[in-house]
Amino acid sequence: MNRDKCKRTLFLCVKYLVSAAVVAVVVGPLLVTLFTSVKTQAQLASTSPILPPAPGAWNWDNYAEVLGAKLLPVAVKNTAVILVVSIFFNVLLGSVTAYCLQRFEFRFRRLVMGCFYLGMLVPTFVVEIARFKVIQSMGLYNTLGAPIIIYVASDLMQLYLYMQFVSKIPKALDESALIDGCGYFRIFYSIIFPLLAPATATVVILKIVNIVNDMYVPYLYMPKTKLKTLTTFLMNYAGAQQGSWPTLAAAIIVVLIPTVVLYLIFHKQITEGLSAGATKE
Repeated sequence: MNRDKCKRTLFLCVKYLVSAAVVAVVVGPLLVTLFTSVKTQAQLASTSPILPPAPGAWNWDNYAEVLGAKLLPVAVKNTAVILVVSIFFNVLLGSVTAYCLQRFEFRFRRLVMGCFYLGMLVPTFVVEIARFKVIQSMGLYNTLGAPIIIYVASDLMQLYLYMQFVSKIPKALDESALIDGCGYFRIFYSIIFPLLAPATATVVILKIVNIVNDMYVPYLYMPKTKLKTLTTFLMNYAGAQQGSWPTLAAAIIVVLIPTVVLYLIFHKQITEGLSAGATKE
C-alpha cells in the first residue's frame, strides 16, 4: 500500500511540475511583454524584465502613443470586415456542406469527402504559388476579398467540426419532418442548424482567434497601407519604433487584448464544443 501511495504521490508531483513548467513557458513571455509596456526606456535598462515597475511608476504614455497611431483605426476596421464576412461564409458553407455529406448518399460521395480531407492534410505553403496565381487572376490581389476567399476556402476545420455534430443528430428528426411536409431546406434551417449551436460557437471563436492572429496572408496579399490589419499594423509599427521596446510592447498588448479577452470569456464553449463533436453517443 505504501509503495502504491508513494507512486501516486510521485506521479502527482511530476504532473504538477510539468504543468507549472508549461504555464511558465506560456505565461512568462506575456508577463514580460506586459511589464515592458508600462516602463520607460530608463526603467527597462535598470530593472529586471520579469519584474513590474515600482508602485506609482507605471508609465501609460506608451499606450497613449499606440492608441494615437493613425493606422490603428484603419487596421481595426479592415480586420472587422474580414472577420464578419469570413465567419459568415465559414458558418454557412461549413454547416450546409457537412449536412449534405452526412445525410445524403450520392454518387462519388466518398471521393468528395476524400478531397476535403486531402485539403486538410496538404500544407498551405506547398500550394502557395498556385493559390497566389488564382487570387491574382480573380482580380482580388490588394483587396479585402483576397484574405476572405482564403479564410473561407482553404481552412476546412469548420467542416470537420460540423460533420461530427451532424452525425450525432438522429436521422429520425429528418424523417419526422419529411412526413410532416417539410422540405430539406426547411429541415436544415429550422431543425438541424439550431442544434448545431455549440459547433457554431466553437467555429466562430476559433476563426476569430486564427484570423486576428494571422500575419502571413494579409502581408502577402494586401500590401497597400490602407489595407493594413491588426497584425500587419503591428509589424509596420515595430519597424517604425527602431528599438523603442516599451512602445512596441504596448502595441503588442493592444493587438493581443481582443483575442485574450474573447478566449477567457468563451473558453468553456470552445472546450465543450470540441469535446462534444469528438465523440458519438
